[in-house]
Amino acid sequence: MHSLAERGVPPEERPKTNLSSLSDWDAARIFLEVVRCGSFRSAAERLSLSINAVRRRIDDFERQTGTTLFTRDVHGTHLTDEGALVVSAVERMEAAAFDVLRSSDSTGNALSGEVRVAVTEGLGTFWLAPRLVEFQQAYPKILVDLHCAMRSADVSRHEADVAIHLSRPSALDVKLVRLGRMHLMFWASEKYLEKHGTPRTAYELIKHRLVLQFADQLAAKETFESFFPGVQERDLLVMKTNVSSANYWAVANGAGIGVFPSYAIALGGKLIPLEVELNRPLDIWLSYHPGSGRIPRVRHMIDWLIEAFNPARFPWFKEEFVHPHEFEDSYMGEPLTQLFGGFSTEER
Repeated sequence: MHSLAERGVPPEERPKTNLSSLSDWDAARIFLEVVRCGSFRSAAERLSLSINAVRRRIDDFERQTGTTLFTRDVHGTHLTDEGALVVSAVERMEAAAFDVLRSSDSTGNALSGEVRVAVTEGLGTFWLAPRLVEFQQAYPKILVDLHCAMRSADVSRHEADVAIHLSRPSALDVKLVRLGRMHLMFWASEKYLEKHGTPRTAYELIKHRLVLQFADQLAAKETFESFFPGVQERDLLVMKTNVSSANYWAVANGAGIGVFPSYAIALGGKLIPLEVELNRPLDIWLSYHPGSGRIPRVRHMIDWLIEAFNPARFPWFKEEFVHPHEFEDSYMGEPLTQLFGGFSTEER
């Protein structure tokens, strides 16, 4: 459907919508989520609401604005021309609200308050959480809200002050820092390899059992299909999960072969890296809104995170692949299991 502007309808002839009586910002926020997600169901999942609750709020919002915002048919939900006008107006309201929040934050105590950091579940659990004590000791009055999830957070919409992603964010109004690179490999436990043997090629993997994580930002389904063309998931997978920690410990206890970053050798489960080339590096990106970056407590967090992923210090985040067996030679810091918060493997 082409908008009225695209069809050449002048502004004075376009339908008017009534936002003067708008009193429910939450309904407006839900309306924007439906537009951005493309469907009521996706918006409901993102907002952790029932689909009926989302529909009711959209009905309320249509009554407030006095116009029909969506049409629905068997092919899905479509924004009306009137709805497109409302989108522009509500987005301006959203941007203004976020500016007010950032402005009030910047006038507060420079080194106290809350900083919200969104990060992928694996990096948050295994890398950042064990090391946040460093930041806490340096800035004891700053509360860190660490949100670990595989859904990418949008800092331009105030979902987080700082976000870490495994793919480059597409938003134009955010600041981006490329932190480093994550190198993925196939891994298995000693117990599994003793029982099933060690695969040396991708072809040999087809004879084994796989445990994989399927979640946003990983594109696991696409990776599986490109690596095993023509093979059905059910023919190889014995388990799949959306949580990296569950995925890791299933593999560490012998459930099957899994895919993890090269730093998995330090997580305490005695995993063995397999010499089957995967060649699926993932760039690690940090994003923040320019306004948030001027808030002192957020700026300190940004600087700490950049250093926490410094490839010069931590070889597993380097541009080029460093084999896990070379970590002990290239990293001269504390024991790796302590650095990652893993369990000591001395008596396992």
